[in-house]
Amino acid sequence: MISLIGQNRIQLAQTLGKIGVPASQQKMRADQIWHWIYVRGATSFDQMLNLSKALRTDLDAATSVSLPEIVQEQVSIDGTRKWLLRFPPHISADGTPRPAPVDVETVYIPEAQRGTLCVSSQVGCSLTCTFCHTGTQKMVRNLDAGEILAQVLLARHRLGDYPDADYDPGIIAPDTGRKVSNIVMMGMGEPLFNFDNVKQALLIALDDKACGFSRRRVTLSTSGVIPGIDRTAAEIRCMLAISLHAVNDELRDEIVPINRKYPIADLLNACRRYPQEANCRRITFEYVMLKDVNDSLEEARELVRLLRGIPAKVNLIPFNPWPGSQYVCSSKKQIHRFADYLIEQGFESPVRTPRGRDIFAACGQLKSATEKTVDLK
Repeated sequence: MISLIGQNRIQLAQTLGKIGVPASQQKMRADQIWHWIYVRGATSFDQMLNLSKALRTDLDAATSVSLPEIVQEQVSIDGTRKWLLRFPPHISADGTPRPAPVDVETVYIPEAQRGTLCVSSQVGCSLTCTFCHTGTQKMVRNLDAGEILAQVLLARHRLGDYPDADYDPGIIAPDTGRKVSNIVMMGMGEPLFNFDNVKQALLIALDDKACGFSRRRVTLSTSGVIPGIDRTAAEIRCMLAISLHAVNDELRDEIVPINRKYPIADLLNACRRYPQEANCRRITFEYVMLKDVNDSLEEARELVRLLRGIPAKVNLIPFNPWPGSQYVCSSKKQIHRFADYLIEQGFESPVRTPRGRDIFAACGQLKSATEKTVDLK
């Protein structure tokens, strides 16, 4: 079964050609189906009332617009939601067979002025960052563009961002007041090790005739894959977050092993290029606070020195514990001393409030039970 979710307009038109839609109608039908999937949130062809019954039957026989199964939904005491999602076997947007089901976790964080969806890009992770629970799960495979985008569509359905099931032609998903207003590629996996699929999913999310997210409300987070950072600036142009977590190569080599390939100096040079090339106001640097590891005032001073000349915001993240972790969160007093110094030096430096800790939905806590059973593609 070919999933239409995640196909761009050209791929969708080509798929319609394969099931017998005349060439003269392919673009029009592709635009109609695109509108039904992303603007109206259709999850079955029966809802696509401006398509002929014969075409709907043909589509239903060969393709799918269904969303993943919710294996588990957990709601934190602070309102954070975590979904364990299962993607069935299918053929992805680029024609790659996905013969085995896989599970991933997706998190929704409600706040007063926005609702942020934390989206996964891979099943497992190959980076093995020592403070991150996902890093203890073996890499299974990349998610395809449809699986990435389906996390957004499912969350919008669960939270009421799509119109009622009767699909009144006069009612469409609202442009404002959405529950899901922001997307962050900060879930399971390293997005820039799955660049092509992440790019295709985000370009659909950003498309005004699809999901319609603002570029300033879509953030891609990376541990520092420099070639991917440059490509993101040129090809996606969304907001960028860097998982930094250390101010010297010796420590970063240990806690963020990809630093051995892309050391701090090279990473920060890429960050200096990004704002102008991507027309991005500033870069967010993520810094997890680990007691007696990276939280001294000396390290705060070095962080300021490193970031001089980069339009930057520093998010300080209290370490979120998980079973078997070797680290302890820095004290509140030390975290605020660190933050105060950064603020004195002119950097916005909020301390992130841990969300969803009680359901293991906080930063660095995501992990699914899927084991590697298929080839990585």
